[in-house]
Amino acid sequence: MIEPSVFYFGTPIALLTTAKPGDATANITPISSAWALDDTYVLGLSNLGQAIHNLRRHGELVINLPDAGLSESIERIAKTTGAAEVPLAKRDQYGYEPDKWTLGGFTPRPSETVIPPRIAECPVQLEARVDAMTPLDEAGNATIVHAKVLRTHVHHALALPGTSHVDLDAWKPIYYTFRHYFSQGERVGVNFRAEH
Repeated sequence: MIEPSVFYFGTPIALLTTAKPGDATANITPISSAWALDDTYVLGLSNLGQAIHNLRRHGELVINLPDAGLSESIERIAKTTGAAEVPLAKRDQYGYEPDKWTLGGFTPRPSETVIPPRIAECPVQLEARVDAMTPLDEAGNATIVHAKVLRTHVHHALALPGTSHVDLDAWKPIYYTFRHYFSQGERVGVNFRAEH
């Protein structure tokens, strides 16, 4: 028996872009609590972060999926918040950064169906709209967000020509495992429902 301080056994990292009300720039939020079910992404967001405040005001976002080559860029923005007034509970570890785009070396690209921009460097970009929000617990520490994917963009190198499939040998997502970054390893099998 063990008692881990976190349960990050291995989840993909996502960089959420959300619109900041009254501000021409968009916020970037790295998260590690994200998974998909059909065309809905389920996201776990702290109630102390700027992303949840942005989504409550304007329920559009882009779920940008970085590859392993972006780990240093992610880490450069990891200790920042888009909240000008840093919440008391975050002040010992986080600092306000109004321009995470420049700090992380990211390039905004216009979205087609939502206001927040996509991150050009991320090989996969999912434009989405919030369908539902549910409190994680009674203490109000976090919110579960259901976001319906409206449009999917992938870099040309990932798209299998003539299909809507991703080249699995080219796609190298980055995973967050017990607060360490890992890349995808070798393929060890195929599920019976795989389409290619």
